[in-house]
Amino acid sequence: MSEIFSSGFKDLVKGSKLYPQESLLEVKKQPISLFVGIPKEISFQENRLAITPEGVNLLVNNGHEIWVETGAGKESKYNDKEFSDAGAKIAYSKQEVFKADLVLKVEPPTVEEINLMKPGKVLISALQLGNQSPTFLKAINSKRLTALAYEFIEDKVGGMPAIRAMSEIAGSTVMLIAAEYLSTINNGKGIIMGGITGVPPTRVVILGAGTVAEYAARTALGLGVDIQIFDNHIYKLRRLKHALGQQVYTSTLNNVLLIDSLKQADVLLGAIRTEKGRNRCVVTEDMVAQMKPGSVIIDVSIDQGGCIETSELTTHDNPVYMKYGVIHYCVPNIASRVPRTATTAFSNIFTPMLLQAAEEGGVDPMIFNNKWFMKGVYAYSGHLTNEHLARKFNMPFKDLNLLITPRY
Repeated sequence: MSEIFSSGFKDLVKGSKLYPQESLLEVKKQPISLFVGIPKEISFQENRLAITPEGVNLLVNNGHEIWVETGAGKESKYNDKEFSDAGAKIAYSKQEVFKADLVLKVEPPTVEEINLMKPGKVLISALQLGNQSPTFLKAINSKRLTALAYEFIEDKVGGMPAIRAMSEIAGSTVMLIAAEYLSTINNGKGIIMGGITGVPPTRVVILGAGTVAEYAARTALGLGVDIQIFDNHIYKLRRLKHALGQQVYTSTLNNVLLIDSLKQADVLLGAIRTEKGRNRCVVTEDMVAQMKPGSVIIDVSIDQGGCIETSELTTHDNPVYMKYGVIHYCVPNIASRVPRTATTAFSNIFTPMLLQAAEEGGVDPMIFNNKWFMKGVYAYSGHLTNEHLARKFNMPFKDLNLLITPRY
């Protein structure tokens, strides 16, 4: 009887969690040494760099080889000696630095720069979707590069760290820019950004309730500014009020209320990002014409087409123009005004990312083991893997997930 019971019990538990199961031992990941090239940025108005000497030092101390093109840090106020002392090799030609296994840069490379890269290597840079062409993508694929856009790379909680960091910088900077152009030194109306005892505070209207708006609002409130924030997403307005920790004027994009607010505004900040590749014009030319003479418009979303009808692209060298008596500041890449801060922010993102990739065994394992990192990939080994890009330019598309099986 006991033998029958024992046999029956074994049959019952066999295949269940109670029965010892065979399992494969985890294969220890083998860290590798990375060979990273940091070229000098050549794009117009680009003063930032992807990494600081401190970041280089950390990578070198972990066994990685870093080459930095001579003069790469000049606009960020870093010299070659600082990078050399940190352990980097200074490359005296662009050809040298683009021979690295992984090229890390801020702006997208030119087609000529892509052609300098070795086939099958890795590129991490911005993509700037609105500025790209089939020629650029074909050059990437012809070299069979693995190309990642850092603006698409997420963190483990679904945020976009590079976009967030640059938006924080832009938001913190715009109020200081507005203060410059409200001053008579720059032919402004001669008012202070904020307020003092007995003098009504400056009024700022902010379009959008994202990161730029949050940091602009923080700066403005610290100066004593009266702010009004407009956005059609209630959850964004609620989140922003919570982040600011105080009651501020918020509204959906109601034209009647917006027109009334703009008539009283000293500063208008446009910070609405595109949705599904389409920019939204929220403020019409007629609305701008009704604003106070000498007021200031700063359209942070100008790099995506702008959200104000009178916005026209300007440069750091010639940043403003006047229309309907209103000063317009429409310079893209505001973070490039403070390149040392922006470079430090980038370095804080890229340095640990590269260290993790090395620990994972390289960029490929990093991609396929981390969905948040995989989201940055738009081209892989000769294939376009970003569906939106493929549709936009009518090019062949291959799902990156389908490439996992044959490799792992």
